[in-house]
Amino acid sequence: MNTNSQSESKGVPKEWQTLAEQTDYKKSWNYHDAIAYAQKLANASEHIQYESFGKSGEGRELPLLIAAGNRESTPETAKESGKAIIFIQAGIHSGEIDGKDAGFALLRDAVITKTLPDLLTKSIILFVPIYNVDGHELSSLFNRINQNGPDEMGFRATSTNLNLNRDYMKADALETRAWLNLWNKWKPDFLIDCHVTDGAEFQYSLTYEYAHFQEVSPGLKNWMDKHFDGSIVKKVENEGNLLTHYVEFAGREVTKGVATFIATPRFATGYTPLRNRAGLLIETHSYKDYRTRVRGTYDILRYTVEEINQNEQSLFEANKRAEEETIERGKTYDPIRQYPLQLQVTEQSEPFEFKGTEYSKGKSDISGVEMIAYGTKPLNITIPKYDHAKISVSVAPPLYYIVPSQWRQVIGIIKTHGILFHTLENPLTIEVESYRLKEPKFSSQPFESHHTVSCKVVPVTETRTFGRNSIIIPLEQEAANIAIHLLEPASQDSFLYWGFFSAIFEQKEYAEAYVLEKLARKMLSEDVALKKEFEEKLKVETFAKNPQARLNFFYERSPYYDRRIGLYPVGRILVKFENEGF
Repeated sequence: MNTNSQSESKGVPKEWQTLAEQTDYKKSWNYHDAIAYAQKLANASEHIQYESFGKSGEGRELPLLIAAGNRESTPETAKESGKAIIFIQAGIHSGEIDGKDAGFALLRDAVITKTLPDLLTKSIILFVPIYNVDGHELSSLFNRINQNGPDEMGFRATSTNLNLNRDYMKADALETRAWLNLWNKWKPDFLIDCHVTDGAEFQYSLTYEYAHFQEVSPGLKNWMDKHFDGSIVKKVENEGNLLTHYVEFAGREVTKGVATFIATPRFATGYTPLRNRAGLLIETHSYKDYRTRVRGTYDILRYTVEEINQNEQSLFEANKRAEEETIERGKTYDPIRQYPLQLQVTEQSEPFEFKGTEYSKGKSDISGVEMIAYGTKPLNITIPKYDHAKISVSVAPPLYYIVPSQWRQVIGIIKTHGILFHTLENPLTIEVESYRLKEPKFSSQPFESHHTVSCKVVPVTETRTFGRNSIIIPLEQEAANIAIHLLEPASQDSFLYWGFFSAIFEQKEYAEAYVLEKLARKMLSEDVALKKEFEEKLKVETFAKNPQARLNFFYERSPYYDRRIGLYPVGRILVKFENEGF
């Protein structure tokens, strides 16, 4: 990549240059100096407002710059303006900080040097220069071994070792809860999430992705296909950048092909499609120098904002249509209509002209296995591209979910997401569909501070009584997709998966062996079918040689056994309430 061919910000006075620009892109500001620059922008221009939208785990302010042409700096005035609200976030992984320096330069060029004077004519920009502020201050010369600059980089996770870009659903972090509150207040029209990728060597300086399968409204997918792939990419490449969709190798070797990336709801750009908005993932290439990456990010930000300025009505229409589709689906229960919970990439592929670099393979005397060594010469080869997906797990959404009042942590997170619900003033006895969860498997190692759970999901229908302060969630609402993914056990980011309901698998009452021996003989003498079933089980050697399993056979079939073990506490209501006053 010839960085001299990339765009530059022209005529910037020294006092308005970012530290990256002042140091030939060797360094980037620390938190304190970045905040100072953000406040300097706000003090110098009536079109910039600086706010904090929350605090980090260590108590640092989470910075937000609101860039608005006519001071539409509140959610209410922004919506009244008819302008598109574009949310740009940087530093969710704080070592990947390209978006901070690119975003600062973009806003400065809009309101200070005015080389981009029309940037805010039809848009309002919410810019978070550093999202993971505590990780940002865990800066070191030795973070991110795979990345080529700046000299010092922040850390991927927070200071409690949480990855904020895996936290959008479970919302463990204070930062995530603040982000969700910000989203619910502003309801942006478009999200851009700035990252730096790891991975193999190739010629592309920038990669990107957005949801384009059944996890997103077709209208949003079509808007991105037309306006990002069809227009923005060409303009960004004309500035000296080379772009492609996110590169994830389908096998260890380049010739095995590349596979598409499907962001699940735990990711920023997997979450926003569920909120009926497009989310753009920017992944600059970590092996490229910092100047190349920052200027490339700047170009994507600039041309994306300009494209939205020129086509804001079609974006509004796509957003509105996505919301209407979600709300309309929640008005009726259709057991045939399936909603996707999990997607998987298929084996279908097309030829892809990949711009890689030369490489060789050989057995390493360090690791003892075959390794790839990359050279510097371009290598343009045709490889398979796997960019097709199918629904692997789905569900027919109910009309409502009902969550018992005692699961307060779950209800708290539901509230944080902005999901609307009714609270029962009196106990309610009602027939619900739910699940019996069998054969639970818990992860042996923690993932994002949780031992995740997978299990076999068996539907059950029964009448239950839900106590006062239980909540009923109607799916005739904009946030319905989030509710579905949180409350359906088979979702990859459900409360069950993250371990919020793990207590239901714990047995709390037990029976002594001498009591069970007596009970078993009584049961065998009174139930011929049970006796036959036991005799069949004894033909299985592992069962026959396991005394506890033999006793549990009777205990689990007796009236003393706790039937709530493995019974999912959330109910699915399939019949519409005549009066939703509850």
